[in-house]
Amino acid sequence: MRVKKRIKRMVIAVTALSLFAGEPSRIVAETLTNELIENSEKEKESAEQSKNQLQSGLTNVKQLITSLEEQKNNLEGFIIELDADLAAINEKISRLDLEIEQKEKEIEQTTGELEEAKAVEAHQYEMMKKRIKHMYEKGNQGSVEILLKAASFTDFLNKADFISKISDYDRKLLEEYVAAKEEVARKKEELEEQNRELVGVKEDMANEQDAMQTLITHKEAEINTYEADINNKEAAVKEYEAEIAAQEQLIKDLEATILAEKKRLLEENKKAIVYDGGKFAWPAPGYTRISDDYGMRMHPTLGIEKFHSGIDLAAPNGSPILAAYDGEVVAAAYSSTMGNYVMIDHGDSLYTIYMHASSISVSKGQMVVRGEQIAKVGSTGRSTGPHLHFGVRENGNYVSPWKYLGE
Repeated sequence: MRVKKRIKRMVIAVTALSLFAGEPSRIVAETLTNELIENSEKEKESAEQSKNQLQSGLTNVKQLITSLEEQKNNLEGFIIELDADLAAINEKISRLDLEIEQKEKEIEQTTGELEEAKAVEAHQYEMMKKRIKHMYEKGNQGSVEILLKAASFTDFLNKADFISKISDYDRKLLEEYVAAKEEVARKKEELEEQNRELVGVKEDMANEQDAMQTLITHKEAEINTYEADINNKEAAVKEYEAEIAAQEQLIKDLEATILAEKKRLLEENKKAIVYDGGKFAWPAPGYTRISDDYGMRMHPTLGIEKFHSGIDLAAPNGSPILAAYDGEVVAAAYSSTMGNYVMIDHGDSLYTIYMHASSISVSKGQMVVRGEQIAKVGSTGRSTGPHLHFGVRENGNYVSPWKYLGE
């Protein structure tokens, strides 16, 4: 709408000038209303809408990737914990294996002792059977003979006591071996019970180990799924970025077409330039910090309070300076105070001034359009560092740039 409004005013102005000069009007409406600009503006608007939609989709996909990455990281953390638990289980199983091995050795040793005790018991039992049989076959004859052969009464008593002690010794020895055999058998049974318990605990641990390993395998499969999903989303991001880049290039091409056509129209009808009241473009794109505002201030180099005729935009050296509005370059030169500067006439006694540039890319008499690069930020002239001093003159006086930039 702004472009069409400016063009209509240009038509009126050029027609009026032609009539005043007494020349027939050769302005063709189709040229000044220019369908190329109108169509390009529409295509640019459509391309920007598509780009915004793609940018929104890209943001959503990136957020999804972030969410997937977070879930994947949580799973990886969980697997680390499971691995630690599994390592603890494996360590317990190793200890149980050692304990079982020790118990089996003890059981083997006890079994040998039990067999030895059984053999001793059997031998002692056989010896007792032989004595009993001998005594049964001879009755008390053997003992009587021994007693009768006693040399004295004292000898008789001693031999009788000896016979009794032999009998008691045999009985006691048998009882001891039977008790020892029973103790060995009890110990063996106790060891076998302990071994069974250890084997049962080991089986439980092995089952827990299998369950843990299954869970880890399942979680690793989930991570692989997340990674595949992330890879797919990252591929989608690349597609979005490629489409956005294509849209940006299309927008740049359309802007170049519009810029060239506007410049052509301005060159053809430069005397008809009339400021139509539109808002100025920001002259230092991407940099909005104001290091010094319009009005009274303490001068940074002179050290005195002085009127500041514009606004200082803090921007890095070499960054672009854009024309705030359509117009004709009336000055592109160097001054000891302003440094490299550009001054543009926008019609109706309205001018913009751009100071302290590192370099200038336009020349006097050249027509420029709103948003076209005219110079680069620098620190030439009376300046304390890289910045753009942007001023606006209206009817021969400096005015606040905010009037045209908007706040």
